[in-house]
Amino acid sequence: MDIPATTLTGSLLIFALCAGAVWFSGARLAYLADMLADRFKLAKSLVGLLMLSLVTSLPEVATTLSAAVSQAQELVLNNLFGGIALQTAILGVADFWARGAITNYPRKANHALEATLLVLLLAITLVITTLGETFVLFQVGPGSVVIALVYICTIWLLRHYDGSSDWVPVDLPDLGDRPQRMARDDGTAADQSLIVQAVIACLAILVFGLLLVVFAERIAEQSGLGTGFVGVTLLAAATSLPELTTTITAARLGAYTMAISNIFGSNLIMLVLVFPADVLYRGGPILQGASQTVSLALSFGIVVTSIYLVGLIVRRKPRVGVIGLDSALVILTFLGSLVAYYFVR
Repeated sequence: MDIPATTLTGSLLIFALCAGAVWFSGARLAYLADMLADRFKLAKSLVGLLMLSLVTSLPEVATTLSAAVSQAQELVLNNLFGGIALQTAILGVADFWARGAITNYPRKANHALEATLLVLLLAITLVITTLGETFVLFQVGPGSVVIALVYICTIWLLRHYDGSSDWVPVDLPDLGDRPQRMARDDGTAADQSLIVQAVIACLAILVFGLLLVVFAERIAEQSGLGTGFVGVTLLAAATSLPELTTTITAARLGAYTMAISNIFGSNLIMLVLVFPADVLYRGGPILQGASQTVSLALSFGIVVTSIYLVGLIVRRKPRVGVIGLDSALVILTFLGSLVAYYFVR
């Protein structure tokens, strides 16, 4: 992407403007996804897992593949895995609009299964990066192939489990505690119009999300920060902004299951992107020789996801102010991860 040269101040200003555009587009997309789910009688957890998570991951997809083509191994891995703890912490931020722990609201075990499978995939990836890859096939490591196959099985299981679960929750929160929607579907807009608006919002997220990435990299160069630290902080934050706005908007609408599945689904996509990145990276298996920052990012991803898994199983939890204890612990863990990334950068 050919972008004119700017000063550090100019880069920060353009970064902020692009962030505002992504925020508006993401908020609109979440509202449209909520209406389309109601119109077509779709499970909102499924919409969050398969639609929102894919769309909001478009900047990560483009950034990862572009960095892989440029043979920037460290940037690829730090961007992918560094964003996992950050995106999980977004649920903690969304909890401020849930009027109680957001993990109290799901009526099915889908989200606990999503979290369990995500922990499994994170653990597999951590084992692969720790052991290393001793052989390659067409310059692609077996580890990335295993990750892709496990991801396919994960999506298949989640898709089929959605309609067949016999798990029945008890001690549910009062639905009267849910916030009122900011706006309701009055039925005047045609289905085709809603779909067109959703497509436009998706394109806006992709275009402005990529600009965010470009200027995040430029800010990193102009400020003199290391690529490892920037990859797991500023760049990961830039590419995670669509998840932030869609998740918060979904929580404000009361679509908690869609918000949770959006985050877990996005994190699963972050992991499976290792495979296409490995195909494009010509320096050998992309997971070979991963830095300590990558291992830390995977470990923190396991911790924050496990915390929410416990929160999904324990239906009634203490609050810390207006948010659930699990969300507070996730936010604290994420902040602790930033300190750890800084010291190993």
